[in-house]
Amino acid sequence: MDANPMTYHPKSDFMRVMIERGFLADCTDYQGLDEALVNGVVPAYIGFDATAKSLHVGSLIQIMMLRWLQKTGHRPIVLMGGGTTKVGDPSFRADERPLLTPDQIDANIAGIREVFSAYVSFGDGPTDALLVNNAEWLDRLNYLDFLRDIGRHFSVNRMLSFESVKSRLDREQSLSFLEFNYMILQAYDFLELNRRYGCRLQIGGSDQWGNIINGIDLTRRVLDVEIFGLTSPLLTTSDGKKMGKSQQGAVWLNSEMLSPYEFWQFWRNTTDADVGRFLKLYTELPLEECERLGAAEGAAINDAKIVLANEVTTLLHGRAAAQAAAATARDVFEKGGVGDDLPTLALSADEIGDGLSIVQAFVRTGLAQSGKEAKRLMADGGARMNDADVTDPGLMITAADLAQPIKLSAGRKRHALVTLAG
Repeated sequence: MDANPMTYHPKSDFMRVMIERGFLADCTDYQGLDEALVNGVVPAYIGFDATAKSLHVGSLIQIMMLRWLQKTGHRPIVLMGGGTTKVGDPSFRADERPLLTPDQIDANIAGIREVFSAYVSFGDGPTDALLVNNAEWLDRLNYLDFLRDIGRHFSVNRMLSFESVKSRLDREQSLSFLEFNYMILQAYDFLELNRRYGCRLQIGGSDQWGNIINGIDLTRRVLDVEIFGLTSPLLTTSDGKKMGKSQQGAVWLNSEMLSPYEFWQFWRNTTDADVGRFLKLYTELPLEECERLGAAEGAAINDAKIVLANEVTTLLHGRAAAQAAAATARDVFEKGGVGDDLPTLALSADEIGDGLSIVQAFVRTGLAQSGKEAKRLMADGGARMNDADVTDPGLMITAADLAQPIKLSAGRKRHALVTLAG
């Protein structure tokens, strides 16, 4: 590296955005990449393994980088890891990922694919995005040919020196030969994307630095081309929590796995100290506006959080969904109503039978992860039904009680409805 993002003054729009808005952690060659971006369209890729049916909000920083890449005149390549998911990325993990079947991987790719059309435009033009599956080339590899043609370029000594591998071995946790191959396969992806689509840049989280360097070295050795790597910081919130997690679990991007209201509410609950930084990373508001809103204090910071929630939700789910979520929040918090857009558990009379326990109602609506957690919530005074405290875990909800929807609340900010189906 010949510079750092704090001192380098970029000429290209993309690098300027990356530095000014806080996307950039490291780059293999700031000046070389900057000049390439000025001189023409640079195709760049980010890889996403298909380990679940949706990406979660922890991937959103990379998705926004692809969006800015296209907005500044370059070509995003979304690489789906249909092949690499069969191995599983061991980076900074304590154990091996569960192996998925090909059908599970295909189903996950179909779910993940939905998100990207909200952020980038796909097509055949020079800056239109591509969606590619690395199973296209990895599934067809001949093992012996691959070892001879590709494997000879990798030093096991060097691979063992990467922090992602070292940390696993230092803890004396098993690293299978299958997982050890992952970094070679990811490096090969860069080679193939350069060969097929002229890809010149790989983007990833800073935990992918070693894998990115491998791909650059391999592609230079085999094809003798100049390519680049760029990483984003691994984000944590100001209170030290990993970005992408909430009290309820992962904050998924697909609406079938997390409602637009719950997504909106996640951003509305941002810690005061994170508002300005998140506005820069996850919205397209001008920098001056992000800084102004982020510096707000008192009641004004809550208004800034609503702006953040509205802008991020609009990018993913559309303006109408953001407005509906904001309206529901106003109804719930300001007017004490139930809100039309709250997460809803619809139960049939047969399901309710002689009654549903209040503990199970909290678990099934997702307001508690277990019956034990629901009971603790009640004991701590954090559980409410229709805005009245719930202290008796033996309380039963009957079909007659559901003549009108029941609002359950966990703390001040998490709510759900229970209704009678049909």
